[in-house]
Amino acid sequence: MTLRRALSGDLPAVVSLTTAAYAPYTALFGAPPIPVTEDYAPRNEGGEIWLLEEDTELTGLIVLERLPDHAMIFSVAVAPAFQGRKLGIKLLNFADEQARLWGLQEVRLYTNSRMERNIALYTAYGYRETGRRPNPYRPRWTVVDMVKPLDKAA
Repeated sequence: MTLRRALSGDLPAVVSLTTAAYAPYTALFGAPPIPVTEDYAPRNEGGEIWLLEEDTELTGLIVLERLPDHAMIFSVAVAPAFQGRKLGIKLLNFADEQARLWGLQEVRLYTNSRMERNIALYTAYGYRETGRRPNPYRPRWTVVDMVKPLDKAA
């Protein structure tokens, strides 16, 4: 497995994998989650998208923003054929490592309150919930904010 920054030619694959990975939630919510509708070109230009590959096959991706006082995970997506292999944890580990390289002391993320399995995974991985708020883009959806403090050592 290798992890690399996405290139402009990777954008169709980023959109395709994201759509497939979030498909169960699109069905559950009756509308696509925010990562499915995102325009990834600016994020790619900003160097925020990393791809996880096995040989030359895209298995997962993470979108990670560097902010002044923390790293923000916008999306973690694993191709359906590769789910259940702990690749999401590998991507979360990468976010921790990258935040440390940037000299940051925490990683944040937000998710939909109905993504209970993801909330449980993030909690088990060391994230704690810091609050809930209405989703500004989707009426009747609730956002769960989470944070993970980082030790200085890797």
